[in-house]
Amino acid sequence: MPRAWCVVPAAGSGQRFGGPVAKQFVEVEGKSVLLHSLEALARHASVEGLVVALPPSADVELPTQVLGKPVLRCEGGASRADSVLAGLRRIPANAGTDILVMVHDAARPNVQLDDLTALLAAAGASPSGALLALPMNDTLKQSNDAAEVACTVPRGRYWRAMTPQCFAKDRLIQALEAARNAGIEVTDESMAMEHAGVHPKLVAGRADNLKITTQPDLDWFRIQVAMRASQS
Repeated sequence: MPRAWCVVPAAGSGQRFGGPVAKQFVEVEGKSVLLHSLEALARHASVEGLVVALPPSADVELPTQVLGKPVLRCEGGASRADSVLAGLRRIPANAGTDILVMVHDAARPNVQLDDLTALLAAAGASPSGALLALPMNDTLKQSNDAAEVACTVPRGRYWRAMTPQCFAKDRLIQALEAARNAGIEVTDESMAMEHAGVHPKLVAGRADNLKITTQPDLDWFRIQVAMRASQS
């Protein structure tokens, strides 16, 4: 299994979630959603360390280690791509230029070890990297300007992109910089690699690798944590 570092962009404001506290800093059973996400990543034996990109001038408490793995912090940027770039540059030089990097959403705290193992195996075997994704099972509808159904879209080749997304560090830096220089605002790391002419591998992940976007999402995660606590 290849070695990896993790970059977790956590500088977003979480506007869709609402409330006075950004979703990644909301506490669930005494830990922030962000810390739950870091622990989920750090549990994997291949992970050597983690970098968290935080809001500029944010007064955020962050441990220096999680489950024995070093946690570094850096200042995030105005966009996700800027924050990821800052995180990539914060990875220690002695990690190596060919180190794999898993970029993971700060508010996706339920990723499981088997998904991380499958992702790392796929990314390690392909120079194009890989990302966790979920094949679409629902019927897809395309709308018109009046929010009416314009047509039904065949779902066979459609996937929902998730995280982590995993690439060689230097290749990802180059792709993100190239997209920025071209004026392209990428919404995930795979999009930057695609712009560079690369076709990342899709790795089918678990449906419960949920990104907390709304209050019901957070309520669902609270239930998962409570169930695990009752079983331990």
